[in-house]
Amino acid sequence: MQTTKFENRTVFFTSLGCSKNLVDSQVMLGYMGLDGFKVVPEPVEAEVIVVNTCSFVEAAKQESIDTILDLADYKDTEHGNCKALVVSGCMAQRYSDQLEQSLPEVDMFIGTGEYNKIVPLLKALESGKLEKKSFVEIPMFIHTEFDPRLNTSPFYTAWLKISEGCNRNCTFCIIPTLRGRLRSRSVESLVTEAKKLAESGVRELNLISQDLSDYGVDLDENNNLAELLTGLENVEGIDWIRLFYFYPDELTDEVIAQMARSKKICSYLDMPVQHFSSNVLKRMNRKITGEKIMERIERLRDKNPGIVLRTSIIVGFPGESEEDFQTLLEGVKKAKFNHLGIFRYSDEEGTPAYKLRDKVPQEVIEERFDELFETQREIVRELNQEYLGKVIDVLIEGQHEETELLIQGRHVGQAPDIDGKVIINESEIEGLKEGDLVKVEITEVLDYDLVGRVVTLN
Repeated sequence: MQTTKFENRTVFFTSLGCSKNLVDSQVMLGYMGLDGFKVVPEPVEAEVIVVNTCSFVEAAKQESIDTILDLADYKDTEHGNCKALVVSGCMAQRYSDQLEQSLPEVDMFIGTGEYNKIVPLLKALESGKLEKKSFVEIPMFIHTEFDPRLNTSPFYTAWLKISEGCNRNCTFCIIPTLRGRLRSRSVESLVTEAKKLAESGVRELNLISQDLSDYGVDLDENNNLAELLTGLENVEGIDWIRLFYFYPDELTDEVIAQMARSKKICSYLDMPVQHFSSNVLKRMNRKITGEKIMERIERLRDKNPGIVLRTSIIVGFPGESEEDFQTLLEGVKKAKFNHLGIFRYSDEEGTPAYKLRDKVPQEVIEERFDELFETQREIVRELNQEYLGKVIDVLIEGQHEETELLIQGRHVGQAPDIDGKVIINESEIEGLKEGDLVKVEITEVLDYDLVGRVVTLN
């Protein structure tokens, strides 16, 4: 086999899909950094190009393929210097055999449980000893505090992956197949990593997993969510701790109380509900009814007034009748989520829902999507009015992406990348730096963003 020599040891990385995938990318970059690789901002400069793919829904698969094909152009010496094109992540895990046939430009496919092996695999490629292209096994690996990680997020924020895999079997979801069964990290491991992140300047931890509510069920009684949150609260330098992917089925009074009394756990919860129709929830194999979900939401709001809720909804699931959709619509109106991600149902081979009958026509899915989207826009506009005139803590992110005359930041109810912003337009903005935590008076409300002026530098 022909050898490949990496002379400049440069790498360009593209991470697609969710924040959990991004953490995997950061671990790969950590290992490559230890081996002397330097990250470059443009693919034209890179000897190694890595695409960490997503394949959760059809649109994500298409984005992954398009990205791979675009970056494959840099293997042509007229356009770039790429000597190795690596495809990792969920799409590699799911379709490695087919991708080997259809994408001969790719030198290596790495599954979701093998990403920690990227350096030895690249060494084998260099020496001509790589005997196959695909390295995909049943996922067993999860990184710990001993694995290197390059935090590519802004220095003041980080995603903390507390577990990998999922024990749920929702009929629409391919994730357990791609990521394996639940594997939790210990409280000690996570607190150690959090301390390292805090020492590097991180003020905000965003806790992620496939299923936060199941954290620790595979470990002993000392490794549970309450112990983890207590441990993270004691990490010096961390100001905000935000929780994602907490299913309503497992939301206990103990967790609600801990969130309410904590000074560091944000009054923010990402809680996937998917639907409010009990008929649809049953077909999704969700072990909860629409009524129970609403009870949990009301209890959350009762114990923690002002809590910001994010959720995800699927429209057009097989068998979703007009009555089911109206139940969903009424549920969304009553729950008044601050942030709502709406997914159009798409058939995914390998999932039980793929075989379900009574598919909803695509044009009906689009109509329902649009109606739900407009309903949510009105809800957010109404909820944001409550911020008018209030003074809130804002984490400064730097210049506004559209003009250097404005500064942007986020409050506790705005997660990085996915929620709105606080735009600052009336202050001595020259004195503000990325990572500052300041008091801002809200003077104006937009559809999804807030506008304000700094009143106190913390």
